[in-house]
Amino acid sequence: MTTLKLFGIIFFCGLLSPSQEVLSGLSCAVSPGAMQNVLSDAILQNGLLQQHLQGLVLPNIMGEGGLLNSPTSITGLHLVKVRLPKLSVVLLPGIGVQLTIAAKLELSGNCLVGLLSELIDILVDVNITANIKCTNFESGTVQVVIEDCLCILGAIKIKLLAGLLSLSVNEIVLNQLTATLPGLLCPVVDIVVNLVNIQLLGTLNAVIPVGTAGTIHYRLASLPFTSGLFLGLDLDGAVKQVGGSIIPHDSSPSTLPPLLDKLLVLGLRQSFLNAALSLLIQIPPQTYTCTPEVFSGASHLQEAITTLVPAGCSTCQGTSPLSIKLTLSGNPLILLEENKATVELSVMIQVFIKHLDGSILNLLLLKADLGLNARVSIAGGRLVLGLSLG
Repeated sequence: MTTLKLFGIIFFCGLLSPSQEVLSGLSCAVSPGAMQNVLSDAILQNGLLQQHLQGLVLPNIMGEGGLLNSPTSITGLHLVKVRLPKLSVVLLPGIGVQLTIAAKLELSGNCLVGLLSELIDILVDVNITANIKCTNFESGTVQVVIEDCLCILGAIKIKLLAGLLSLSVNEIVLNQLTATLPGLLCPVVDIVVNLVNIQLLGTLNAVIPVGTAGTIHYRLASLPFTSGLFLGLDLDGAVKQVGGSIIPHDSSPSTLPPLLDKLLVLGLRQSFLNAALSLLIQIPPQTYTCTPEVFSGASHLQEAITTLVPAGCSTCQGTSPLSIKLTLSGNPLILLEENKATVELSVMIQVFIKHLDGSILNLLLLKADLGLNARVSIAGGRLVLGLSLG
């Protein structure tokens, strides 16, 4: 079983439509739904948004009115919890990604109405929409810029410990939060998105060891591009032997199939896989020792040995052991067809007798081309090739 590590995390990958050319070594495809899942995990489930919203400094709310027409002030207002956050993604053709985060923000502070001071809890619905654009590609990295961030406040629920609250306090809180929250939330979203970009780009710029034979260096090859159906990118995969020499592979244009109902499509060129296989399949010469009796049932081989071994050669008769040596010749090649993959290996087969003095008498020396059926699968972030003799 042969395995090839693909990526730690595959995220900023997109499908190329059937007419889209790929100009670098690899390409991958992620549906909007899969992107949404990954972003939701990175921003919401891992607590990144909650962590950065926790440091929000909300201004004091001051106003006239309130209970018995007394002045009202709300101080020390801070975030307690982000409730029921939801994230959605829409792809904007030629622009980038539109990210929408909807949540309920639970705020708490101190409320002074006249001479009465008590705790106040505020629950406010927020809907943040931001357009994300990738720019400034350089050396496998891109900069993420947020454009047109819009924050809309929905329903606001206010609760005082004593339960005494006038309509004027509701209006004061609503007006103040509407004026201040958007200016506070959009910069936080900008910080969070840039942090996620750094994390995810790190998975697309990685050096993966291939046993002890060499490495494969994956990295972004160009700026991502978008349509209404996919966010796409090209990747470079430099295959290096131990010592630093690069195994070349063809990176001529090719196409990928449409996304259809798939969450992820990853395209690997046959030439790239051949370069990787030259690292993966490095079989040392194998020698097997046996006696001529082992071959008694193989009449054709027995006849060939009888013909090649002189009848008067006493050192070649009797119990003199036969040995078979198999040596890999050249680099393996993988052939990709529709619903089929074959790995071709060239092997040198040497049948010989080793004399007591250490000298070797070759009986047969021939080259065999083996076709191995390849079963392709992905497990644990690795491309797995199961090989069997055809």
